[in-house]
Amino acid sequence: MLWTVAGVVTFGFLVAMEIIARHYGTPGPIVNQAGEAIFAPTSGPLLYAGLALMMVVLSWRQRLVALGIAAGIDVVFFLVRWAVDADEMMFGNGALWVILGHAFIAVTRRTGKERVLLLKGVGLGLLLVAGHKTGDTWLMITSETRPTVLDAYVATADHALGNPSWVMGRIVNATGPIGYQAIHLVYGQLPLAAAVFALYQLRHVAKEGRFPGHHLVRTFLAIGLVGPAIYMIFPVAGPVFAYGAEGGQWAAANLWPHTPVPVGTPHAIPFDEVTPRNCMPSLHTAWATTLFIHTREGSRLLRYAGAFWLIGTLTATLGFGYHYGADLVAGVVFALTIEAAMRSFHRGWDRAGIALVGYGSVIFTLLLLSYRYLPVEMARHAWVFGPGLLLAMASVIYGYVRTTRLWDPRTAPVQQPEPQLVQA
Repeated sequence: MLWTVAGVVTFGFLVAMEIIARHYGTPGPIVNQAGEAIFAPTSGPLLYAGLALMMVVLSWRQRLVALGIAAGIDVVFFLVRWAVDADEMMFGNGALWVILGHAFIAVTRRTGKERVLLLKGVGLGLLLVAGHKTGDTWLMITSETRPTVLDAYVATADHALGNPSWVMGRIVNATGPIGYQAIHLVYGQLPLAAAVFALYQLRHVAKEGRFPGHHLVRTFLAIGLVGPAIYMIFPVAGPVFAYGAEGGQWAAANLWPHTPVPVGTPHAIPFDEVTPRNCMPSLHTAWATTLFIHTREGSRLLRYAGAFWLIGTLTATLGFGYHYGADLVAGVVFALTIEAAMRSFHRGWDRAGIALVGYGSVIFTLLLLSYRYLPVEMARHAWVFGPGLLLAMASVIYGYVRTTRLWDPRTAPVQQPEPQLVQA
């Protein structure tokens, strides 16, 4: 029942995004994804990641057959495009064809629980790609509908945190090309790291005949679908665009990363119609936080990997000038609130779940209101607001840890009785 409701809501949301995108003269997520069945995909690796997620419901033999068919179809498409001298040669059509083929098999050749399980796998694979394309549509909408950005407000409020983007930007620049490329690799491969761990989480689906009640992909998709809506409310371009060389003629000044923005009366900055307003909150931080949370349940190697990707992502988002420190604080609170909501949705809403989601929502709202209406006070009284921001974030972290431990208590080891000496 929950899967049916979630599927209907998700499909309705995708249709709405398609209509909005058409209003602005561009195809939306549904048309874009459907077109990749024939035309050169723009997201080849992502299509194969979706295929990998779908294949968790198959046996190993079926997985090898499916992967072989997908590769064979891609080879045929490649040869045809090469023969006609096509401009785009990206792979991925085969993966989409195989996913759609399994949807047909589920409807025509499967019954009962087998049909439901296969359709869930197909839906998960398609939703991974659709979620990415929905995010792209959101970014286009933000640049088209928000002619000004609120970077001046966030940059001023960021004085309360010590201007971490400016500090980290100078540190990353000091590491030279090697350090830059290493951090960029971690930042860019966050989706791959998440896909690898998701496959680890879902490794027993085919054997058990069911999906786990809650897993990483659900929260990742929820963050990607809901998060960009906040961009519409609080459009922010980022330090490297609003105050750096990447902004070109639209930049308010060329200050990043060497000179923090002076404290003054902030105002909205007119900006171009291309740069996405995708800073508040930092969804990369939200995704990395979610990955960190879910890897706590894995092996020691996975726990180390989750911590590594979280630290690397935070370093990159600040060091490349993509986000302000205030974005990261909001991103952590946003991630924990969404994760708590997804867990509560699975296990049933109780008082603790409602309280945690409500508290996280209130803190997130207060953060946005503070950045918008109290930035000057935050900058002038950094010794009050800086620790206050961190304590607010820490309170949500504490609430999440405390509540989830109540939900999933760890069984304490049983104390074995000491052997008794038997006297003769």
